[in-house]
Amino acid sequence: MDARLALLHLWTVLVLLTAELKRIDAAEVYTNTWAVQINGGPEEADRIAREHGFINYGNVFGDYYHFRHHAVEKRALSGHRGTHNRLEKEPKVKLTAEQKPRVSFQSTPTHQDLNTKAAWALGYTGKGVVVTILDDGIEKDHPDLIGNYDPEASYDVNDGDADPQPRYTQRNENRHGTRCAGEVAAAADNGVCGVGVAYDAKIGGVRMLDGEVTDVVEAHSLSLNPQHIHIYSASWGPEDDGKSLDGPAKLAKEAFLQGITKGRGGQGSIFVWASGNGGREQDSCNCDGYTNSIYTLSISSTTQSGNVPWYSEPCSSTLATTFSSGNPGEKQIVTTDLRQKCTDSHTGTSASAPLAAGIIALALEANVNLTWRDMQHLVVRTSRPGHLSAGDWKTNGVGRRVSHSYGYGLLDAGAMVTLAQGWTTVAPQHQCVHTIKSVDACWGRPEYVRSLEHVQARITLSHNQRGKLAIHLISPLGTCSTLLFPRPNDFSSEGFNDWAFMTTHSWGEDPQGEWTLEIENFTLILWGTGSSVFNPSSSDFPRPSNNSCKTFDAQQICIGEIIQASLKL
Repeated sequence: MDARLALLHLWTVLVLLTAELKRIDAAEVYTNTWAVQINGGPEEADRIAREHGFINYGNVFGDYYHFRHHAVEKRALSGHRGTHNRLEKEPKVKLTAEQKPRVSFQSTPTHQDLNTKAAWALGYTGKGVVVTILDDGIEKDHPDLIGNYDPEASYDVNDGDADPQPRYTQRNENRHGTRCAGEVAAAADNGVCGVGVAYDAKIGGVRMLDGEVTDVVEAHSLSLNPQHIHIYSASWGPEDDGKSLDGPAKLAKEAFLQGITKGRGGQGSIFVWASGNGGREQDSCNCDGYTNSIYTLSISSTTQSGNVPWYSEPCSSTLATTFSSGNPGEKQIVTTDLRQKCTDSHTGTSASAPLAAGIIALALEANVNLTWRDMQHLVVRTSRPGHLSAGDWKTNGVGRRVSHSYGYGLLDAGAMVTLAQGWTTVAPQHQCVHTIKSVDACWGRPEYVRSLEHVQARITLSHNQRGKLAIHLISPLGTCSTLLFPRPNDFSSEGFNDWAFMTTHSWGEDPQGEWTLEIENFTLILWGTGSSVFNPSSSDFPRPSNNSCKTFDAQQICIGEIIQASLKL
């Protein structure tokens, strides 16, 4: 009886402890790190950090700095107000933001049908291109990586030093970044693990997932040495639980914008992103603000046999696909592994993104002048539906096959480098913003969009169970993009607050005409190019047909077309 009572007591303690952990997890948690905006440069930042007991982990971008205070709690349920207030009172401090953890995920055939051998045969192996892996560190002395390791493309944001070496544990939890690095740039012909897609590229790593992942950690990682690093490969974001709705916060958003406008001398940093592994939870990658961003090149997975993997998330923001794992018995990814070993079991969409980063490195070697938008154009034009099986393949308004599971299909390295060689940079990006009533693509104005790239529908609505919603956008040429599939695990009553759902499925289409959105309260944002010479009176600028126009301006230009919108709940 005593033993049974003891077991009952132990069970009660475990239940209470579990409940307490869940309560703490659900509460707002504060870290011992701050994002601090400071006038006066790095010297002033060092002085302020020193005087207030902080360690300056370095410049994030502009005048933002990453501070850590080791004398306060690393995780607390309330903010460290005294420390925060003293820092805020410094005359040179413009802004302080104590950081909160942001949920991250890591997912746990290499060259088959990606046509890398054709690119290699043309002489492209990644020479002169720098790729960094934003993850849990990379084993820089691995025999397959040491020859290509680039310290200038590496940093430890978790510990605030220059060494991205992973933290070793008994279970090798921090192996993921090393595995991804090998996919990109493992050395050739050395008899170790295999060969990277861009085996002559320089490879770096940012250790940023082995600790609290806050807004400033993300921004610091995304903006590391942007004039040296060409490609950032990332495989993290909100939980793939089928109910989360989250994306980059203030500093990370700014890091993306700084990257695409100023990175690589103004040609734009290239951010490659894994589309997510929430398939089993029926998640949608359009509810992940990182993959759903126009600034990231979102990559999904297919299995060895060309089927949709069980973990794959369908969404309209995915641009293309590479290989990864599938059902038991199907091949997984062979690559470098922790402790100077090799693995043949690298998996998930986060194994697909580095393969794409390697292929993009080959294309950059073929044409160093490619912008971040050029690269997305190349991916759209050269990816192949091939033997990929999915029930939703469709042909868009300009004749391209596209799928919510695969984007435009498998990346083709040979085709990409061939097209890159003679590629002419696309015209400047235009942004045309419409409310639901008028879609004339800004005809007659400098921001006119003639050929679409990304389309965003910014949606605000209330609903008592968000996961029941399905949202579809139909272009004037009849291309239907599912912006949101139902998510049965999402019971949230918060709805959507100005959430920008994105689709790439109408790439190349003329946006003029009638758009149909099967929901209300949205703003349509058109991204693309105008003509090389802006002349709205030329025959290249046909006016929208009068049968859909309700309002004309003084020059008889249509400024008030109608969008049909219906609410389906």
